[in-house]
Amino acid sequence: MSRLLERYRQTIMPSLLSEFKYDSVMEVPKLDKIVINMGVGDAVSNSKLLDDAVNELTVIAGQKPVITKAKKSVANFKVREGYPIGCKVTLRGVRMYDFLDKLVSIALPRVRDFRGVSKDSFDGRGNYTLGVKEQLIFSEVDYDQVKKIRGMDIVLVTTATTDEEAQSLLAHLGVPFKK
Repeated sequence: MSRLLERYRQTIMPSLLSEFKYDSVMEVPKLDKIVINMGVGDAVSNSKLLDDAVNELTVIAGQKPVITKAKKSVANFKVREGYPIGCKVTLRGVRMYDFLDKLVSIALPRVRDFRGVSKDSFDGRGNYTLGVKEQLIFSEVDYDQVKKIRGMDIVLVTTATTDEEAQSLLAHLGVPFKK
């Protein structure tokens, strides 16, 4: 079992239960899934770049990503409907907690001039989106193998109904918010 999952069950759940005065343990918000999305706009002209992105995301997440395709044709970007333009991976269960633990304790502190993540990135329904500018903050990515620095979006999906509950849950899980 993941050390973060254990901490959630032992200490975070009881503290959230008392903080928001829930009637049942089932009402306590929990992390549902983490979706990591990497857009590769250059894949239109060079499909090899998409393979590199897939390999990097596999190493970061520990799970093979799904290739995402364009939903609409956009002439300005030379993109047609159905073109592969990125990849994403959805993490659940123990893998999700292991990834979050790695993200908050190893990867985010490696970001240059890092002072915490913004509190404004909640969507109103208890989900949090975090943008990462480069994949090199993850220690698994081999610096010499990287051909192009790419960013990614990390979406933390919770069962919380409000942003306040979700922020409290994520803060308890160790997500470093700006003061």
